[in-house]
Amino acid sequence: MARHDDHVRPPGEGPSLLAELNDRSREVFRRVVESYLESGDPVGSRTLTREMSEKVSAATIRNVMQDLEYLGLLDSPHISAGRVPTNLGLRLFVDGLLDIAPVNAADREALDATLGSNERDVSSLLDQVGSALSGITHGASLVLAPKHEAPIEHIEFVSLAPGRALVVLVFGDGHVENRVFEPPPGQTPSAMREAANFLNAMAAGLTLSELRTRIKSEISRRRQEIDALAHQLVERGLAVWENEGEPHERLIVRGRANLLEEAGEPEELERIRRLFDDLERKRDITEFLELTETGEGVRIFIGAENKLFSLTGSSLVVSPYMNADRRIVGAVGVIGPTRLNYGRIVPIVDYTAQLVGRMLSDRGKG
Repeated sequence: MARHDDHVRPPGEGPSLLAELNDRSREVFRRVVESYLESGDPVGSRTLTREMSEKVSAATIRNVMQDLEYLGLLDSPHISAGRVPTNLGLRLFVDGLLDIAPVNAADREALDATLGSNERDVSSLLDQVGSALSGITHGASLVLAPKHEAPIEHIEFVSLAPGRALVVLVFGDGHVENRVFEPPPGQTPSAMREAANFLNAMAAGLTLSELRTRIKSEISRRRQEIDALAHQLVERGLAVWENEGEPHERLIVRGRANLLEEAGEPEELERIRRLFDDLERKRDITEFLELTETGEGVRIFIGAENKLFSLTGSSLVVSPYMNADRRIVGAVGVIGPTRLNYGRIVPIVDYTAQLVGRMLSDRGKG
């Protein structure tokens, strides 16, 4: 097993507090955290007497645990005689004592299999990556899909059926994206042509995000040039790129059911509900990518350190991925209770991020 390595970039300071602990205190602390991460239960002194490398009494271990509690590393839940790590304790453990295991063959194979898909659409491929990631970690996976930032070459609206239309975007690099949407009532072929002409007149050379910005200012200023129906088509047609629904949202969340299965106590269920509410509100969150802005590598956020979901008491293991130009364009992560198996999940997230980066780079060469 490898120690916490250079691929992992914790947001906290170095484990200075750990250096102040003697060997016995460090072993008690490590065993409490490891046992808690495995079982979720408070750890008592009698349990540790059977596990310690040196023979010590339960009373001695209780004294050590009290000292660790005084330092803010352990806590006594309810009236239990056992201890659990605090978020500070988990941070200290992750920074200084975490054993990182290599990704095992079965997990690697499950992730590699997503590259064998015939899917041409990047969002669909990332959806499969997210499903594989949640499946092997038994947590909820988050995948932030990259924005396609090539200049737009052409936009077209196509009527499919009453109440259903297609908007097609052709980019200068040959990439094509389609979205089905519900057009405004009474839409006509002439309104569709007018809406497309209006957009194409100002879209040339702009990326999608640049076009959105320009539309907001131009559509009110030039309202007289476009009738009401075409105006609504423009707004609805572009709205489907705001990532509101499946399968094209930028933040792809898979494995919610895994978290619900893990929940036992009513307060744990409430915590997960709050987490889901946060995820729904922040489906396209630039803040998620900002978590990784200081460079490549895995970052671990525990409890309140996670500014996106701080109220839910969750942990987030996240890593950015890069395109062929070595530019960070998205991120992958696993979110769950603070009792995550960090030693296993950290290398899996790291491997997944590298896998997605390779996939994007290979597509960029095609």
